[in-house]
Amino acid sequence: MVDATTTTLTIDEPAVSGASWGAIFVGAVTSMAITLVVIAFGAGLGLSAVSPWESSGVSATTFKIGSGIFLIVIAMFSSSIGGYLAGRLRTKWVGVHTDEVFFRDTAHGFASWAVATILGFTLLATPASSLLGNAASGAMQGASSVASSNPADLYVDQLLRFEATPATPGQPGQAQPPGQQQNGNAMDTRAELSRLWASNSQSGGNFSAADRSYLAKVVASNTGLSQADAEKRVTDVTNKAKANVDAARKAAAQLAFWLTASLLIGAFCASLAATEGGAIRDGTWRTRRVR
Repeated sequence: MVDATTTTLTIDEPAVSGASWGAIFVGAVTSMAITLVVIAFGAGLGLSAVSPWESSGVSATTFKIGSGIFLIVIAMFSSSIGGYLAGRLRTKWVGVHTDEVFFRDTAHGFASWAVATILGFTLLATPASSLLGNAASGAMQGASSVASSNPADLYVDQLLRFEATPATPGQPGQAQPPGQQQNGNAMDTRAELSRLWASNSQSGGNFSAADRSYLAKVVASNTGLSQADAEKRVTDVTNKAKANVDAARKAAAQLAFWLTASLLIGAFCASLAATEGGAIRDGTWRTRRVR
């Protein structure tokens, strides 16, 4: 009687790290380079779409939505290519189960995205901000240079704005308010109002009763308005300033949400592309597709 023995051939998994850091860094650097190129292209599109003139070009809402979608497109395009390279260039593993290979490929794509994100915020922040900043400044250069001045100056201008009264038969029009004709300290008045506005803006723009009354008196004496009209102008300008600050806050929040969405989508695309690249590298892509 002959005993039959069954011999099972097993291949031990190599005792080395499963991470191919060379492939990960290649994918990360490629992703950053593509991101910079696409940002430069997007800056050109922004200059052609945004007009400094009112009622020309795209609206502010359309531009904000378009910018958010553009961030997502950048993340999808650059992360997919970087993740694919990280999976395609990694070292081929021998004796590793297919499920483990799939996990490692996914991890390579995610690691490539993580390295690109960290290095990108560190190295690409300056050139990307410069490109986008030049695009924005170029679009607004023909309109005004208010953004480079003190923001409080705009509201002080609105407070002290004088509306000349037209001339009537037998009575000349008033071209300059009496307060400015009698004293020559207009610059001192503007500086004082700017300091007062900046100080109260730090507390939410809520002027105290004394400051609001003083503002109304200064506005009345420098514009020729009545006390009631001066108080109404102070209230209107204050409400407008609060609305502008609130709009800026909402715009920053929306940008943060768009950026978060682009990062999450980029991580997913990089991980998925790495599994595809690894399967093509191992020659199992067609087999896996059939299954």
